[in-house]
Amino acid sequence: MSIFRWQAVLVWVALLAFASGAQAQQRPYIGFVYPAGGQQGQTFQVSLGGQFLDGVDTAVVSGQGVKVKIIEYNRHLSPQDIMLLREQLDELKKGGTKDAETKLLIAKIEKRIAEYVLRPQSVAISNMVIAEVTITSDAKPGERELRLGTPRGYSNPLVFYVGQLPEVSAEPMSTSELQVLGKEADSLRKRRRVLAARGNTGTSDMMTGGGSESRGSISETEVRIQVPCTVNGQIGSGEINRYRFQARKGQRLVITALGRQLIPYIADAVPGWFQPVLVVYDAHGKEVAYDDDFRFKPDPVVFFEVPKDGEYAFAIYDGIYRGREDFVYRATIGELPFVKSIFPLGGRIDTALTVEMKGWNLPSTRLTPPTKDVEPGIYPIGVRKEGFYSNRVLLALDSLPDCLEREPNNTPATAQKVPMPMIVNGRVDVPGDWDVFQFEGRAGQKIVAEVYARRLDSPLDSVLKITDAAGKQLAYNDDNNTDTISNLKDVDWGVNTHHADSYILTTLPANGTYYVHLGSADRAGGEEYAYRLRISEPQPDFALRVTPSSAGFRSSGASASVSVFAIRKDGFEGDITLGLKDAPQGFSSYGGTIVSTQRMANLSLSTSLDATEEPVALSIEGHATINGKQVSREAEPCEDRMQAFLWTHLVPAKEFVASVHGNQEVAAPRRGGKKGKK
Repeated sequence: MSIFRWQAVLVWVALLAFASGAQAQQRPYIGFVYPAGGQQGQTFQVSLGGQFLDGVDTAVVSGQGVKVKIIEYNRHLSPQDIMLLREQLDELKKGGTKDAETKLLIAKIEKRIAEYVLRPQSVAISNMVIAEVTITSDAKPGERELRLGTPRGYSNPLVFYVGQLPEVSAEPMSTSELQVLGKEADSLRKRRRVLAARGNTGTSDMMTGGGSESRGSISETEVRIQVPCTVNGQIGSGEINRYRFQARKGQRLVITALGRQLIPYIADAVPGWFQPVLVVYDAHGKEVAYDDDFRFKPDPVVFFEVPKDGEYAFAIYDGIYRGREDFVYRATIGELPFVKSIFPLGGRIDTALTVEMKGWNLPSTRLTPPTKDVEPGIYPIGVRKEGFYSNRVLLALDSLPDCLEREPNNTPATAQKVPMPMIVNGRVDVPGDWDVFQFEGRAGQKIVAEVYARRLDSPLDSVLKITDAAGKQLAYNDDNNTDTISNLKDVDWGVNTHHADSYILTTLPANGTYYVHLGSADRAGGEEYAYRLRISEPQPDFALRVTPSSAGFRSSGASASVSVFAIRKDGFEGDITLGLKDAPQGFSSYGGTIVSTQRMANLSLSTSLDATEEPVALSIEGHATINGKQVSREAEPCEDRMQAFLWTHLVPAKEFVASVHGNQEVAAPRRGGKKGKK
């Protein structure tokens, strides 16, 4: 091996191992993973962009059947780093014949120089990790969470899907350059636009403007696919991706695009997320289907019944033509089952329940979910047809009695009488419809009327009012936003930014008959505009959210702090004592109480372990006394994410994980095939 090659290797390692002292104190962060999923039984590479990832040596995916190993880590380089690389590249290229290792190193340096961006469009995602993912053939399909591990602990989680269909992916984008107003074209010249098939789709012919090109060529606009499949891509600024396919008359194709569901909030992009748009064209370029959201959700769904045999294409782009490497999408096309709505939206635990389903390509129109031996809560449900899973919809189960709405009930004169407590399962059947319910009350009695609709994926934007027998309005509510802090931190609603469910807590002035009126704020209606309306006396309770969703410890005796938020329900104002539930050996907690005047408190965690090989799942719970009884509730792990420069939201995660790193220093980044833990 030549002395020049050794010099290059040493400089390469030294300059890329550099990390600032400030970074060493920061929690690892990942802003995107691409592709955001893969097919069962496949092995493939993914790219992850983030910050504070020095020393990254492991990655974990929730659930069973998915293994990840770290292949390479490339932090964002400075101009001085690039200058040193150029000098070493010149040295390496001098002389005669090069051995295989030297050629590989030259190619690697040339690649890093070619991809260099002085001013990234987003510094928060400019450090790149390359990992290899292996999904077993029996891995359960659906949504998982992926985290990276470093000596400072585990990162925030990102959504990662196990799919059932063949996958097609474009090559990963290079780091996007900061766009200067009036000079946007300058930042677009380096855009990578190579589209390639991955998996077993069979073909990957590239096309531009309808003209066929040879396999593996460069194309900005279009790739041929075979239906059914899943396509993965990243949208660059001003870019449109197109996919061409053959279809038969009568096929009922469902095209779904996941964008916002993959990355719920982007802090420096208005409105705070990637807004995918789907358009379907026929062979002549005529638009035949379009969607820019699915009801109130930004991710679109197109339902396309093919009118005749032939060639079609669908396009995907951002609604306002933004883009960079974290504008990741995952689009699926096929005659696949899709549940559009269910009714009722819930039922009573330990009571038989039959749910009516509406949608496309469903195996049946009815579903009987389990209700026995389950706790009250909201549960995702779905169906399967010919081995393929549908989307998941939400079902609420409660311990209170429930009933079905009965029409006509549009006015107090025709109001449906309901005893208390009661949950009414109903629908705003037609635009402008009002549903009115009559109940008897006492002077001084506190009454709650609460709608569950938007929280259960119903498009209904509800309005509630309570009137007395004479028609006098006693209380009114449109959107319930009581679970926010200073109107800037959304604690309870996660990825739902429109608090469209209504809530009233009021005191009745006299004995007599009262009416609850439920309508739609935008006067919309239809069979999918379902709701669950609770009419009862207050049921004091609380829920908890804990952030962040991971804790890293340096060594035995170390501690970490997390923030626990209380969501108080129906006027509950008691103290909540916090702690670990069934704490694993070596972990403990201390010092956490949310008093009646607080919405949040810090909880300290500590460990007596020297190190952990794998992440350890922890559960944090709160205890309180309600109506003389001890009540405990587990805290839902969350990540505090910023939306568009200002608002923040607690986004739920699947689990809270802890790790102990045994006094490891933040080591030089591992690269060039160095394997991480599986």
